[in-house]
Amino acid sequence: MASKALATTALVLSLNLLFFTLVSSTYVPCPPTPKPKHHHKKPPPAKATCPKDTLKLGVCADLLNDLVHAVVGTPPKTPCCTLIEGLADLEAAVCLCTAIKANVLGIKLNVPVSLSLLLNYCGKKVPTGFQCA
Repeated sequence: MASKALATTALVLSLNLLFFTLVSSTYVPCPPTPKPKHHHKKPPPAKATCPKDTLKLGVCADLLNDLVHAVVGTPPKTPCCTLIEGLADLEAAVCLCTAIKANVLGIKLNVPVSLSLLLNYCGKKVPTGFQCA
């Protein structure tokens, strides 16, 4: 009888092993959900605007006139340079460009040269690739 009980136990254990092997071998975990791809498109660069009143930049006409006509001595930096003093280079360029294009300065000018002259004199730089449009 002991051999019959031993055989039954061996059969039950064998069937359990076979059953659990078959059940666990069919387990396939769900694939991870794909993360949406973020296409980082650079937003179009914001149009730079002039935070100053363009009409006030008419005072730059005297400075520009002195710079163009090579006045002996150093032309005064005020009030033109003080108007654009706290601005970034791009903002200052946009302000002066707007003033030149609107003919607020009241004189015919070569825009790129005039813009460069005024900005350089006031300690600013013409931003790379900037075009007065």
